[in-house]
Amino acid sequence: MAMKYARDIGELLKPITWFPPMWAFSCGVVASGSNFSDQAGLILIGLILTGPLVCAASQAVNDWYDRHVDAINEPHRPIPSGRIPGTWGFKIAVFWSFLSIVVSFSLGYWGIIATLLAVFLAWAYSMPPIRLKNNGWLGNAACGFSYEGLAWITGAIVVANGKFPAYETICLAILYSISAHGIMTLNDFKSIEGDKQFGINSLPVKLGERLAAKVSCFTMIAPQIIVTFLLFSWQSNLLGLSLVTLIVLQLVLMSYFLKNPRQKALTYSAFGVPLLVTGMMVSASALRFVNASEGKSLI
Repeated sequence: MAMKYARDIGELLKPITWFPPMWAFSCGVVASGSNFSDQAGLILIGLILTGPLVCAASQAVNDWYDRHVDAINEPHRPIPSGRIPGTWGFKIAVFWSFLSIVVSFSLGYWGIIATLLAVFLAWAYSMPPIRLKNNGWLGNAACGFSYEGLAWITGAIVVANGKFPAYETICLAILYSISAHGIMTLNDFKSIEGDKQFGINSLPVKLGERLAAKVSCFTMIAPQIIVTFLLFSWQSNLLGLSLVTLIVLQLVLMSYFLKNPRQKALTYSAFGVPLLVTGMMVSASALRFVNASEGKSLI
């Protein structure tokens, strides 16, 4: 019985969603240009905090407040299916949020602030009366910033012993936060029917499937193009060309996605999004090489 509940709770916390913020945190560590060989312990705590704690808490919060929508879109989920009964979904969300804040004290002042902001956004995204999710523009922006930009900046700060990162790192974090807005829109195509019924104005509901798909693609690609120009301006020509290649491959996949957005959204998420996140590490590595060429110790 205990094993069954552990599986159900694990499904509620959605481990598959932990990768994006953990990856962004790692990109921040790499892009910082700081000496992180002596910070392995803090980096590990940061990875656990961004993924299995904060992101997991956000998934529990979302599933609790979306339980009526999920009864239509995903009735097999732990809460609407009854596998996690009563108010246990809410209690798990509260506990995981509190645990995230407690662990953040290991990362110092900025780590605490970043965690508090991330937890606030997680609840604001799903919980009435704020419920940013009801507005596709605001909700996706909150998720994009929390999953990518905030995690990226936190990684850079943690490995630099609390020193606020350089503007180049901030630029990359912001640009990839915007790209993440487009990624979040992809996730909305699978829940159009339930969103319509419960008044959730996701971009596919608000703009229609075709226009929302075009907005999603533009939002993902445009920031990457700007990053490419930044890489060339930093004289990281080889990595800049690598990013161009990744963008071209995404454009090819987007041409198929745009033909039938609702049916192809998950396919694009599976094959196109990995190209985008690979480009994140490419750009982070480029910035690290720039710092190395300026004489900083990166070992």
